[in-house]
Amino acid sequence: MQSPLFAYTEQQSTDRYVIQNPQLLRVALTGQEDVLARKGAMVAYQGLIDFDGEYESHSRQHARAHTGEGLELMRCSGQGTVHLANLAQYIHVVDVGQDGIVVDSDYVLALDSSLHTEVVAVDSQYGISGSGKYQLTVSGRGKVALMTSGPPLLMSVTPDKYVNADADAVVAWSAGLRVQMQAQTHSSGVLRRRGSTGEGWELSFLGEGFALVQPSEVMPPQGAEIGQGLAAQYGVGRHGAHGQNLSNDWGR
Repeated sequence: MQSPLFAYTEQQSTDRYVIQNPQLLRVALTGQEDVLARKGAMVAYQGLIDFDGEYESHSRQHARAHTGEGLELMRCSGQGTVHLANLAQYIHVVDVGQDGIVVDSDYVLALDSSLHTEVVAVDSQYGISGSGKYQLTVSGRGKVALMTSGPPLLMSVTPDKYVNADADAVVAWSAGLRVQMQAQTHSSGVLRRRGSTGEGWELSFLGEGFALVQPSEVMPPQGAEIGQGLAAQYGVGRHGAHGQNLSNDWGR
């Protein structure tokens, strides 16, 4: 049998995490360390692999209910290989190292079970709750697989060059950066998006490190829904500027 499909056969490697193709991740399990994966992300596996729901402490359940941030994970253990994917998103493996990274939990596909996660707050200029206010810090030594909608942009942040990015497009950043959530509006227009541009909340990064931005806002943070205060009218989240365009006529 002959077909171009045979160009997509499994990649051979001794590495634990292997990008099978830009939208598919293979993780090798040897029975020593488990991998925690996004619930429902398994598309195929080989060997003796067990899948089980990951225990979530009461404090983490409370934090996720209060902030909208947190990970719903399954534990993959045993010996063999497991293939993971989610909505055909692009996958990127990051070696966390000592400094740690801050991520939006919606973009986490998998991580080593030895890593530690904690919900952190991002300050805003006006103290208005909504999408982007809470994120997830991943620390320890190990690897985490992130997802983006399309090939991402990795922006370098230095003391003399800060970076601003749309809050719905930001995927992750270095944990050591100073970050503030802000809306670039005049005081008279604080309850509207930036003029008629369709832009709203953004994150400002200062210090030394990196910020990872995706070329899409189709999977924004989950915290802003219609009826949750002013967040929807600031153009953030599914029902913001890129969902319902509610603010076009609001305040005229």
